[in-house]
Amino acid sequence: MGFDGIDINMGCPQKSVVKRGACAGLIHNKKLAGEIINATKNGSKLPISVKTRIGIDKIETQAWISFLLEQRIDALIIHPRTVREQSNTPAHWEEIKTAVLLRNKIAPQTILIGNGDVISLEEAYKKIEEFGLDGIMMGRGIFRDPFLFNENLSLENLSLGKRLDLLLEHAALFEKTWERYKHFPILKKFFKIYTYGLNNAKETRKMLMEANNYEETVKICSVAKQM
Repeated sequence: MGFDGIDINMGCPQKSVVKRGACAGLIHNKKLAGEIINATKNGSKLPISVKTRIGIDKIETQAWISFLLEQRIDALIIHPRTVREQSNTPAHWEEIKTAVLLRNKIAPQTILIGNGDVISLEEAYKKIEEFGLDGIMMGRGIFRDPFLFNENLSLENLSLGKRLDLLLEHAALFEKTWERYKHFPILKKFFKIYTYGLNNAKETRKMLMEANNYEETVKICSVAKQM
């Protein structure tokens, strides 16, 4: 199908998922985690990566990360929080230092990527240099600036009109791609991206949340541009 690799999710902290022993629940089931990795290797010639956390109820970096590195995976992405912590505490970047030392000792060929609380390219480059990582994975930062990966452009420098034009482009692409499979209200959780930091952000967001389809969004954006 043209994929470049297979990433195994052993980090999702959602309670219902962990309770079934899936995703981050595999942290306490090394046997099954190893079997999943081996089955994936045997079933594909693509590079295999694992994304995970550093524990469930407590930090277990030494034992868990060592185990994963021993599986000789191609890449390991680490979010340095436990399952219990969700995203409610600062990421434990000191544990990334431990992970890098383990990688260098156990599997120096494994690409190591850090993830957690990095919201700018500048900070990402600093983290790579400071911790000796191969890369940074960024997630929630994109909700503050959709131009996060563009060094020459920032959302804060765009007018309300240009932001809303970008929102409409996003909505149009959503309709074109997912019209038959996903309901439009799913898209509305992303609307806050385009109003972040504006003086009238609250009012604009409130109006946008009333939209039930693309056509209504176009009309609301037209009104919002006149505010």
